[in-house]
Amino acid sequence: MQPNIAPLVTPEPDGRLAAEPVPSGVSGRRRVLQALRHRSLFTGTVLCLVLVALVLLAPLLTSADPDIQDPLSAFASPSGAHLMGADSFGRDLLARVLYGGRTTMIASLCVVVLGGVIGTALGLVAGYFGGVAGFVIMRLVDLLLAFPGILLALAVAAVLGPGLSNGVIAVAVILVPVYARLVEGATVEVLHLPYVDAAVTLGAGPWQIIRRHILPNVASGIIVLTTSWLGIAALWIAALGFIGLGVQPPTAEWGAILNDGANYITVAWWITVFPGVFLALFVVGVNLLGDGLRDELDPTLSRNPSSS
Repeated sequence: MQPNIAPLVTPEPDGRLAAEPVPSGVSGRRRVLQALRHRSLFTGTVLCLVLVALVLLAPLLTSADPDIQDPLSAFASPSGAHLMGADSFGRDLLARVLYGGRTTMIASLCVVVLGGVIGTALGLVAGYFGGVAGFVIMRLVDLLLAFPGILLALAVAAVLGPGLSNGVIAVAVILVPVYARLVEGATVEVLHLPYVDAAVTLGAGPWQIIRRHILPNVASGIIVLTTSWLGIAALWIAALGFIGLGVQPPTAEWGAILNDGANYITVAWWITVFPGVFLALFVVGVNLLGDGLRDELDPTLSRNPSSS
């Protein structure tokens, strides 16, 4: 008895074969998922580009110096003279928010680059070579992951002292074990693939295999992790600035501006609202960008009809 299997193609009256239409429910769900993924990527990209453009074009958008004090304009509310108002020292808040965005964004980028490079290197060594070196590296990684991130950052910042560079190092220390854990697991998985065994058989050296075969396969995970942590790094840089362990006065930075306005929230709400909105938009934009890249780059994401 033959099983009742629906044909994949159906004959036309003239003898040609026509493809069986995809069920409308499956096709509709797939289109919705793809639209949402692309919408997240598009929205995050646009939001990040707009914020970066505003920060880079700060000299064209305002002629005010972010560090010049004007006691007569202290706590000036938003107006034509000060579009975002002025702080307790009479400094133009628009200039401080735009120039402070440069500090926060550059510091966040430095965090993910520093933590990503060191963590990726440690993960590659531990995953590829293993042995005693791999065991020691991963146990140190586990030890760092056992501490709450913000407490570890505070401890490192307290030891190194206040300052932007020390704040970057403090947050990068948190990020190193995250990258190392991700890359080590991906490296071990790639090492069991047939083409890596073939490369070893043909006499390829360890660094050649890492450069040509392992790094390209773990690159998508690194990219997604980098975009996701860019927003988190901005929050933690701002947090260190808020408690006085990050940027030191009079340098403008979103967290430091929030700290300056915390005592005047009932008197001059604009000192905390505007930098807080910019920081929130940047974090949301980076997270949307990271989610979109993850959906596009992750080969294990459900893309077949049965799982859509």
